[in-house]
Amino acid sequence: MIKKHFITCSVILVMAVILKLNIYGVAFVKTATAPAPKSTRFISYVNYDADAKTDYSFANETLPANTKVYRKMQYSLTKHNYRNIQSHILQIKAGKIFPVIEPILLAYGIPLDFKYLPLVESGLKEGTSAKGAAGIWQFMPGTARTYGLKVGHGVDERLNLRKATIAACRYIRDLHNEFKNWTLTAAAYNNGSIKLAKAMRSQSEGNYFRMKLNRETGNYVYNLIAMKAVIDHPGQYGYNKYIAYVPPKDFIAYN
Repeated sequence: MIKKHFITCSVILVMAVILKLNIYGVAFVKTATAPAPKSTRFISYVNYDADAKTDYSFANETLPANTKVYRKMQYSLTKHNYRNIQSHILQIKAGKIFPVIEPILLAYGIPLDFKYLPLVESGLKEGTSAKGAAGIWQFMPGTARTYGLKVGHGVDERLNLRKATIAACRYIRDLHNEFKNWTLTAAAYNNGSIKLAKAMRSQSEGNYFRMKLNRETGNYVYNLIAMKAVIDHPGQYGYNKYIAYVPPKDFIAYN
C-alpha cells in the first residue's frame, strides 16, 4: 500500500516537473496593443483626391486644420454632391454665366472665386425670393439702387447679368475696403456689413473660421468652397465629369 502510494506521488511529481518545464519552454510574447489610429479624417479631406488637386480654399485663404472646420466642410460637400442635387444645373449655369462674370471680376480686382457666389445665392432657384432679392446676385431692391441698378416701373436690372455683375463687383469692393479680408467680405455679402461688424466686435474676433455666426452665414464660405469643388471637379462628387466648366485660357493664370 505504501509502495503504491509512493508510485502515485512519484507520477504526480514527474508530471508537475514536466508541466513546469513546458511552461518555461514556451516563449510568451506580450501582445502589443495596436495604437489607436490617428484621426485621418481631415487629412483624407484635404487630399480627398490627389489626382484631382481639389483646392479647398477661398480667395487664397486655406481652411484651418481642425475638427470643427472639417465637419462643416464635409457637410457642405455632401450637400452639394450629385446624390443630393440630382441635377447638372449648377454646371450648366456656370457654363452660361462665368464667361460674362470672370472678366468683370478681373477688371475690378476681385478674386475669381467670387464667381461661385451667384451659384450659392441662386444656383437652384429662379425669380425673386420671399424677401425680395432677385437676380443671380440676389440683390435687394435698395442695395441694387445704391449700386446703380434700376428697379421699379417695369424695369429690373437685377436680372441683367452684365449690369448686375458690375453692381455686385462695386458692392464687393466696398465690403473689402471695410473688412480688408476676402473671406469676411463674402460673409458680409451674405449677412450684411453692419451685422458682421457687430459680431466681430462682440466676439473680438477677425477670423471667419473662428467666429460664431448665424447658421446661414456660418456655412456660407464653406458652401462657396464646396461649390468651387463640384464645378471644378464634378466627377469627384458624382457628376458627369465631362460637364466641368473649363475657363478660357486667358483667365487660367488668374485663378
